[in-house]
Amino acid sequence: MKKVLIVINFDEGLYNFRKELLEALLKAGYEVHIAVPDGEYIGRLKKMGCKFHPTPLRRRGTNPIQELSLIRRYNRILCKVRPDVVLTYTIKPNIYMGLLCGGKRIPYITTITGLGTAVEGKGPLQRLTVTLYKAALRRAAVVFFQNQANEHIFRKRGIAPGRHKMLPGSGVNLEHFVYQQFPEGSSPCFLFISRIMKEKGIEEYLDAAQEIRKRHPDTRFRILGFLEEDYTGKERFERLQREGVIEFMGSVEDVIPYIRDSQCTIHPSWYPEGMSNVCLESAACGRAVITTDRPGCRETIRDHKSGFLIREQDSGDLICKVEQFLALSPKERKELGIQGRRYMEKQFDRKIVVEKYLCAVREIVIGKQGGNNK
Repeated sequence: MKKVLIVINFDEGLYNFRKELLEALLKAGYEVHIAVPDGEYIGRLKKMGCKFHPTPLRRRGTNPIQELSLIRRYNRILCKVRPDVVLTYTIKPNIYMGLLCGGKRIPYITTITGLGTAVEGKGPLQRLTVTLYKAALRRAAVVFFQNQANEHIFRKRGIAPGRHKMLPGSGVNLEHFVYQQFPEGSSPCFLFISRIMKEKGIEEYLDAAQEIRKRHPDTRFRILGFLEEDYTGKERFERLQREGVIEFMGSVEDVIPYIRDSQCTIHPSWYPEGMSNVCLESAACGRAVITTDRPGCRETIRDHKSGFLIREQDSGDLICKVEQFLALSPKERKELGIQGRRYMEKQFDRKIVVEKYLCAVREIVIGKQGGNNK
């Protein structure tokens, strides 16, 4: 039985956005191994049939001792599993596993799910990360990108030339995120779904909530997600919650009931996204989306047809677009969501993503079999 090893930094992301790929690989007869930090979704992944290899990882950690420990752990997993193909996601797995697999001549497929501030920023860390990526992806079989801007950056820097392929993000499961009946007759409810951190646009959302509720007291502004430890705006956040300006629901497993109750999702992120799953899922459920005119966000909507684009870190522009949405009739608001659903069906079906991965894995496995038969 051929073995596929998948390496990623977060069990929730693996389950929520790549469960269909895991199911397809298992159904195709592959033995699927996952190297990921332990978490609440591991039990479900194991129940599916995945073989779990715990890999403690600090996503933002830079401690050299901890990073070397992670690399050694990855190396032990490779020696133990002896995979036929390795799939990596997120920056540390991409770089560390890429270097190890390249040295061992193990075929690997890398997915760039966003560049992060380490690449999009400037300075020594950016130069180091680019250098590491060049070395790590030197022997990658395929490098998948989720938006054209990220691919352009890698092409411009000469990273893994000739092996770039595009994906429509992680795609969206259209059978799970089905169209939800529009909540006509209710008070307009806006929804923010994300980790609570400045780069995800929470400050702009709070600014909009304060101003819009002054003008339209019947509006509601809900927030789903968890507060990042280093978020510095907690005092203001908690005050607005006490005052009833925002409704903080915390982190929830199922976002669909909250999307169903809303009329529009607001995602004012200026974080280096690969492709915003929040926008994809909301649009798939038939909701208008207001999001940032930047890579990873702008691709998810059709401006003024399924939602509105706003400038980065511009609360005034966000307030203006919320006002534009509120000026629409209920029928027009509903139509934005309908157009968003159609756009998801045409461009972002997760089945497209799964099939591209399966094709890439099959080509590698068939190529290895052909080589062994020579």
